[in-house]
Parts: sequence; C-alpha cells; structure tokens
Amino acid sequence: MYKALIFAYYFPPKGLSGVQRTTKFVKYLPDFNWSPTVITTGDIAYFAHDHSLLEDLKNENIRVVRVSGKEINSILKKKGTIKMPREIFRKLFAYVSAWLNITDNKRSWARQAYKEAKRLCSEEKFDVIFVSGPPFSSFEAAIRISEEFKLPVFVDYRDLWYGNQFAIYPTPWHRISTKKEEDAALRKVDKIVVTNRRVKERMMKNYPFLTHKKMLIIPHGYDAQDVAAAAPGAKKLTKKMVITYSGIFYEFITPKYFLKAFKQILKENPEVAVNIELHFIGFLRIENRRLIRRYNLQNFVVEHNYMEHLEALKKVMASDLLWFMVGKGRNADTISSSKMYEYFGTLKPVLACLPDGALRSHLEDYGASYISDPYDVKTIKSNILKAYEDYASGRQPVPDEEFVQKFDRRLLTGQLATEFQFFLKVH
Repeated sequence: MYKALIFAYYFPPKGLSGVQRTTKFVKYLPDFNWSPTVITTGDIAYFAHDHSLLEDLKNENIRVVRVSGKEINSILKKKGTIKMPREIFRKLFAYVSAWLNITDNKRSWARQAYKEAKRLCSEEKFDVIFVSGPPFSSFEAAIRISEEFKLPVFVDYRDLWYGNQFAIYPTPWHRISTKKEEDAALRKVDKIVVTNRRVKERMMKNYPFLTHKKMLIIPHGYDAQDVAAAAPGAKKLTKKMVITYSGIFYEFITPKYFLKAFKQILKENPEVAVNIELHFIGFLRIENRRLIRRYNLQNFVVEHNYMEHLEALKKVMASDLLWFMVGKGRNADTISSSKMYEYFGTLKPVLACLPDGALRSHLEDYGASYISDPYDVKTIKSNILKAYEDYASGRQPVPDEEFVQKFDRRLLTGQLATEFQFFLKVH
C-alpha cells in the first residue's frame, strides 16, 4: 500500500465536530490502497472525549502516533474532560491568547509533531503528507517535512485561516502577520483542499497567485456506516413532534432567536406548542439555560448533554425536524459545518437559520428544508408552524437522495485518494 503521513491535532479520542473530517478520511483511505500514519496529540484536557470514535481506527493499515506539546491543553492533561466555560470567560481566554500568539496557541505541539515526523520519515518511505487545520500552526511542521524529504504536501482547510470567523486580531500587526504567515505557507504547498467554493474564492482573492488547479473542493459529509449502525437504535419516545439541535453554542451561534420564535408560538398558538419538544444534544451553557428560563420554556426542553457520536446520531435519527443555526459573523458565508452534512445523511427535514453562503446553498439543493435569516424571528416562527403542519398531516418534505449521496464520506475519501495518486505520478 502507499503511505500517507497525516498531521491532525483534533483526532479521537477527542470529541466535537473538528475531529470528524480527518477521522473519516483516515478510516476510508485503506479502501483505496493508502495506509495512513496519523501524528496527533497525547492525553490532553479537552471539553469532550469520545472513545467510540476509536472504533473507526481499528484497521491494521492505520497507525496513530501520539506526541505532546506544552500548549495549555497538554499542561492540564491530568484534568481529562473539562467543563466548557461560560462564553464570557471563553472569549476572554481567546483574546489573551490572540495577543500572545500569531495564528494559534498550538505551536509547541506542532514542533513536537515535526520532530516525530522527521524520525518517521528517516526510518521509512512515505508518499504524501496531509495536514488539516485549524490549528494552522501545524501547517509549518508539515511543510518543513515536505521540503526536507521531497514529498508532496496537501493542506486541508476546515475553516479559513486569515479572516477566520472566530479569529481575533488585537492590532493591525497581528492581522498583517497572520496573513503573511499564510501567504508564505501557501507558496510552498502542492495542493489546497477546502470545504466549499466560498472558501476557495475568498482565498484566491486574498492570494492572487493561487490557481484553480492548485485548489480542490471536498465538502464535509456523513458516514453511511454510522447512519446504518444508528438506525436500529433510533427510537422516538414521545408522540409529540421532536425538534433537535446537535452541537454547542458559541460566538454568534446562539439559540436566542429560535427560542424567541418558539415563545411567540406558545403565546399565539399554544395548541401547537404543547405538541412539540425541543431537544438539545451537546452542551448548554449557563447563559443558554437562562434564555430558556427567561422565556419560560423549561417544560418544552429536553437536554441530553454531550453524547458519544453514535448515541447522538440515534437521537438525531429519532427526531422529526433537525435545527441548524449560524449567525452573521465575519466571513460567515464561508462556514461549512460537518453537522449539517450528517443531518443530510439522516434524510430528515432541516430547519435552518442561516445567512447567505455555502451552507444555505446546499440546504436549498437538499430540498427538505425550512430556511430563514438567522435573526428573523417572524420567519423562524412561520417555518416552525409550517414544519408542524407538514408533520401533523404526514406531508413532510422529502430530500433529494441523489444530491445527498454526493456527501458520503467514503466517496469523498476516494476523491482525496485520487488526488494523492496524481501526485505519485508527478513526483
């Protein structure tokens, strides 16, 4: 088999959304005659751990090598799974970290990953290097190995680097330095993988030397094996319509406008509201629970806390309507969430509160969707009422299954493997 060396800070047993994309590439690469070796973190403190994801890695052709840095997560590793802080404290830490670090605060881990990669490449032959960001500081390590061992390097953007929707630039110097760092990195890579066309267009505008040939779009997706495994355990425990949100709230991703819309339904259409349950899978912060109490919706909300991936998917599949939200932050049109594509895999109707952008475009093509502006309470309310009417009458919209199949994780990994093969011939 051919060999791929992969840098991935976010990787099982860590949980949450940043882990899924690289994990599924690694899971399916052996199907296409590629054996991945993943350099990832050792034990670290993190908000969620999902040991069930390690099942995806039980293949004799997959190897995982763990190294530790001196970033805050590694320093606090004995804490294990830590409580997610209130949003005000998370923002404060992010601001302090932005002052002290250009790009991100994972550079010490990247240095250790580089040393381990150098040892591995000195002992055996690899055919390609793949690195996924964020954290983008790991790009430098992968590029150094690429240059020293004459290997093609693929950089995978799960989000923008410069102009990232959550990035903080305390001074113009921080902003300019970040862009310069990305510019230098992009001039040295062989292929740039992005999740959607909006990211590609934004990067080509920021860095005019980039060409279409150098860019590759591979969207997020869903794992058909996971959907098949979860289906038998997806049991609905109520006769009410279940609306489910899976994930966490932070920055401009908030339940505020959805809850406000439902409060209006409770006031104006109580006969509808009493037949709906609002399920939340993930972490509700103190401020989220305060909103629920402010609108007096405690009797309508079912909180499931964080669940391992397959268990969460069972809850999602037992739902009648899946809710998704992205607010209007910087470059929000480029955001591409793996959660939405997993929603696609369930073939369930989706209630989406989104700005114009890549996600909204795909939801329109999906077909089974009720879409509104993220802050348009009136339309959100109307969409919930319409979704309930469709549910009660047995006329829920049906998605375009041919469109959905384009996002199968195994198919997407095949596209990546094909690009790897091309660079084998070139080099």
